[in-house]
Amino acid sequence: MKELLIAESAGFCVGVDRSVALAEETLSRYGKAVSYGELIHNRDEIARLEERGLKTIDCIDDIPDSSVVIIRAHGIGREEENALRSKGCTVVDGTCGRVKLVHRIAERTENEGRKLIIVGDKNHPEVKGISAYCRDHVVVSDNTELENWLNADTGRCDEPISLVFQTTQTKKVYNFCENLIKLLCTNAKIFDTICFATQTRQAEAAQLSENCDAMVVVGGKHSANSRHLVRICSDKCSNVFFIENADELDMQSLVAFDTIGVTAGASVPDCILKEVKQKMCEEIKEMTNAVETEKSFAELLEESIKPIYNGDTVKGIVVAITQTEVTVDLGIKHSGYIPVEDFEDGTGVKAADVISIGDEVAACVVRVNDVEGTVMLSKRRLDAVKNWTDLEEAAENGTVVEGTVTEVNKGGVVVSVKGIRVFVPGSQSGLPKDADMEQLLKQTVRLRIREVNKGRKRVVGSIRDVSAKERHERIAKIWDEIEVGKKYEGTVKSLTSYGAFVDIGGVDGMVHVSELSWKRITKPSEVVAVGDKLEVYVISFDKENRKISLGYKDPAENPWTKFMSVYSVDSVASVTIVKLMEFGAFAEVVPGVDGLIHISQIANRRIAKPGEVLNVGDVVDAKITAIDEEKHKVSLSIRALSEPAPAPVKVEEEEVAESDALVYEISETGETTGIAPEADAE
Repeated sequence: MKELLIAESAGFCVGVDRSVALAEETLSRYGKAVSYGELIHNRDEIARLEERGLKTIDCIDDIPDSSVVIIRAHGIGREEENALRSKGCTVVDGTCGRVKLVHRIAERTENEGRKLIIVGDKNHPEVKGISAYCRDHVVVSDNTELENWLNADTGRCDEPISLVFQTTQTKKVYNFCENLIKLLCTNAKIFDTICFATQTRQAEAAQLSENCDAMVVVGGKHSANSRHLVRICSDKCSNVFFIENADELDMQSLVAFDTIGVTAGASVPDCILKEVKQKMCEEIKEMTNAVETEKSFAELLEESIKPIYNGDTVKGIVVAITQTEVTVDLGIKHSGYIPVEDFEDGTGVKAADVISIGDEVAACVVRVNDVEGTVMLSKRRLDAVKNWTDLEEAAENGTVVEGTVTEVNKGGVVVSVKGIRVFVPGSQSGLPKDADMEQLLKQTVRLRIREVNKGRKRVVGSIRDVSAKERHERIAKIWDEIEVGKKYEGTVKSLTSYGAFVDIGGVDGMVHVSELSWKRITKPSEVVAVGDKLEVYVISFDKENRKISLGYKDPAENPWTKFMSVYSVDSVASVTIVKLMEFGAFAEVVPGVDGLIHISQIANRRIAKPGEVLNVGDVVDAKITAIDEEKHKVSLSIRALSEPAPAPVKVEEEEVAESDALVYEISETGETTGIAPEADAE
C-alpha cells in the first residue's frame, strides 16, 4: 500500500449531524431520553450516546409514559407521533429536513387523491415513515420492480401517481425510473427527493473507485446509504471492503494494493473515519520504513554510481543557493544545478523565498557533463510535464482546479492554472451575457477542465460548471438549516414598490417595506439600494414554495418600546405636527410614534379646522391623555395645557337659538356625535 485517498464528502451529512447534536443537547438538558428506533445507523455512535443516557426502544408500547422521546433521523408516521404524545411524552423531532420534505409531498399526494409510488427499501424506517403519510401507496425497490408493477395492469399507466425516492437512493436508479415514467405514464408527477449530499457522496465514490486498486467503505451494515456506496464502488472496482470501524480493517489483504480509496456513509462520525485513516497511514509508514531498512550496502553503492541520461527525472537535496543557481546533491558523483529562474514566477518571488537548504527537490535532466562532473537540471520543465498530466487527469475526473485570470479577450478570459493557459469562453465565465468580464481580471477562480489538447497546447475550462454546483450546494444547505430568527449576511438584489429582495447566499428572500425601517417610509429606496450589504433575519419561510420573508429593522430599536419607557398618561411631550386632517392633527412624539390631537383639544376655543391654529412642522407642547398599548395609539391635548377659557357671557335664553347655545362633541371623522359633557354642565 503506497497511497491513501480519502473522499472529501465522506462522513456525517447535515441531517444526521443535526440529529446527533439534538440528541446530545437533549441529554444535557434532561439527563436521559428515549430514541424511538435507532437514532442513526451507526452502532458505535449509538453506543456512545447510550453511555450518556440515551435508550433505544423499537416499540411505542414499551416506551414509559411521560418520557423524553427523540424521533430518529429517518422520521416516523403521524399516527406514531400522536401515540407518543397521547402517552404524555415530550417529543424532540430529530427528523432529517430532507425526509420532512418527502413527508409533505406524501401528505399532499393523499389530499390530491393520487397514488404514491415510493422507490426504496420497504423495510427501511425512512420508507415506513413516508408510507404513513399516504394510505394509497406502493413501495418498489428499483426501476425493475416499478416496470413490473406498471405492466401488471395496463390501467395503472393512466392513473394519477406521484413518484418519490428514498433519500439515500442512487441517482442511477432515479434516472431509470424517471425515463420509465415519462415513457409509460400519462398523469404522473416525479419528485427528486434524493439528498443532494447523498448524490455528491455517491458521485465522488464512483470517481474514486475508478482510480483505485481497492476501496474501503466505512458504514453501518444495516445503513441503506452505506450499502448503496458499496454497490457503486463494486461497479468500478473489483476489490471493495465494507467495514463499520477501524477494528474490522483487514490490513493483510490491503497491503497488496498500491492505491486505496476510502469513503464513508452519512452515519459515520469523524472520529471513526479518523481512526480508519490513522490505522492505514501507520501501516503505510511501517511498510516504507521496512523497505528502507532492507536496502543493502551494495544496493546503496550501486545507486550512487548509477548513470543518468538527458530527460531523466531525478531527486536531490538542496545544498547551496546563489543568485544564479541552486546546487543539488543527487547522491551520485555528479553535482546538479537548477537555474534560480525555475523557482520564480515573475511576481517578485525569489528562489530563497520558496526553497531552503536541506529541502528535497525533483527536476528533469537537461544536460550531463561527465568531464566536469555536473548535471544541468530544469525544475520548470518537470513541473510543466506534471502540470499537463494533472490537467489531463482533472479533465478526465472532473476535478475542480484553481487559477488566476490573466487576460480578457473578445471570446472570454484566460486563466493561468499551474502556469498553463486555460481558455474559458464567455458563456462559461459564470457571468450574465452582457456583463463586463474585466471584473474577473486578476481574480482567483475555481473551474473544471473540459478539454485538453496537449499537441496543440490548447486547454478549455468552465467557471460556470463549478459556480453552478457550489450555488446548488449553498442553496441546499440554506434550506436544510433555515429557521425563524436565524441571521444572514445578504446583498440587495432588486427593489420593488413593496420591498427589497435580498440574496442570502444563493437564495433570495423578501424584506417588506414595513420591515425595512421603524420610521415612516414610502419606498424601499429611502433605506437601501441595490448592492447594499445587510444583516437580515428570518421572519417566516415556506420550503415547499421556496419563499422566505426577512426582517431588517432591529427589534431593539422599536420606537414604541422607547416611547413607553419614557412617557405615560399625563406626561407632557414636545411634539412635531406632521399632518393636518379635518378632525384634528397628527403629531410625532418620538421618531416612529405619532399621536392624535383631536380638533376639540387643539385650543380652548372653538375652531373650524386645525389649520387655524397649527401648521405642519410646528413644534408644540402637548399632554398625553390616553395610551392604547394594544393598538399602539396615543391621544394628545394642547388644550389641557392652555389657560382656562374666559367665562361665557350670559345671555337671555330667548335671545339665542338652541343650536347656538349647545356645544357638540365631534368624532375623529368630523361628525357630531352628541352634546359634549361641558354642554350638559352648563
